Amino acid sequence: MSEFKNYTVNFGPQHPAAHGVLRLVLELDGETVVHADPHVGLLHRGTEKLAETKPFNQSIGYMDRLDYVSMMCNEHGYVLAIEKLLGIEVPLRAQYIRVMFSEITRILNHLLWIASNGLDLGAMTVFLYAFREREDLMDCYEAVSGARMHATYFRPGGVYRDLPEQMPKYEPSKFRSQKDCNKLNKNRQGSMLDFIWDFTERFPKCVDEYETLLTNNRIWKQRTVGIGAVSAERALQLGFTGPMLRASGVAWDLRKKQPYEVYDQLDFDIPIGKEGDCYDRYLVRVEEMRQSNHIIRQCVQWLRDNPGTVMAPDHKVTPPTREHMKGDMESLIHHFKLFTEGYCVPEGEAYAAVEHPKGEFGIYLLSDGANKPYRLKIRAPGFAHISAMNEMLQGHMLADVPAIIATLDIVFGDIDR
Repeated sequence: MSEFKNYTVNFGPQHPAAHGVLRLVLELDGETVVHADPHVGLLHRGTEKLAETKPFNQSIGYMDRLDYVSMMCNEHGYVLAIEKLLGIEVPLRAQYIRVMFSEITRILNHLLWIASNGLDLGAMTVFLYAFREREDLMDCYEAVSGARMHATYFRPGGVYRDLPEQMPKYEPSKFRSQKDCNKLNKNRQGSMLDFIWDFTERFPKCVDEYETLLTNNRIWKQRTVGIGAVSAERALQLGFTGPMLRASGVAWDLRKKQPYEVYDQLDFDIPIGKEGDCYDRYLVRVEEMRQSNHIIRQCVQWLRDNPGTVMAPDHKVTPPTREHMKGDMESLIHHFKLFTEGYCVPEGEAYAAVEHPKGEFGIYLLSDGANKPYRLKIRAPGFAHISAMNEMLQGHMLADVPAIIATLDIVFGDIDR
């Protein structure tokens, strides 16, 4: 008799459904997964150690590069931890701007997720639809910070600058006629808040389009319903947070349970699932996009009615305005000192967590009174999720592996750090 042996294969890091540099070693019995061993660390950039060698304010840009799909949400956790140690009061207008951009970032994240998840399971059209809406939101990033992705817009004490009075417009070129430009610039005639408001008017119909393509699609449901199910109790034991936990039926959201900034003054709901399978995780994220849209509209209305400062006035920590810096010697000295050696943070430790699109993103900061962190530890939501991969994949077919990896919504800058 010939001896039957299980077959071991590498799923990634070059696999198109591995979502980055995941090396997943699968032990297969025919086409059934017997064991899954995720190998992480291929993208390790030493972010935590690098941050310990630089002044506090020079590491904000590193946060953008952790989960490079949810840039401003990473910054948010970091600046909240610094503000906790410094005891700074952030102006209310800056808090509303932060919340608005955190929710814009949540939509950006979920749009990329629905696009890539659809593509992994054979749905091409939703990929093109989702990137159409991402483009408008990336323009908002660019308008406030000058960068479409790595914004470095949140700063300890507030945000880099107030929202622009005018949205950048398309100009004619050899690739785009004046007629095309006029069409594209139709909703860019007013301020940035007008542009965002226009987006929030259109966006619910766009989400309806994604749902028309996927929600009741027979093939989509066959690929996702009952796949990778995790019970509420087990999800808590595995350290799940965010949509992964809520899809299992646990209504845990830091924006409601441990409110930060102005979330306690806003009206929104927490979507939860029942089965904790791939389909529920999809439904939860789709509803989160609608809720984020609702939060953004509330922020736009408040920001229209309430002008004010967007930076704390303490120039030992926050830079003076460009206008003052150019004309006042004292402001120039403050500016120079801030951007060369930074500021000293009082001794102590702080943990700040935000409801990141992927789950609880936490920053543990330890200061010894110097101008750089003594220790920085990042609690990445994706790391806990990927550790459950063996349990979620066991007993499923090889074709279910991309579906489960996709609904984890993992980005490896976040996991490997």
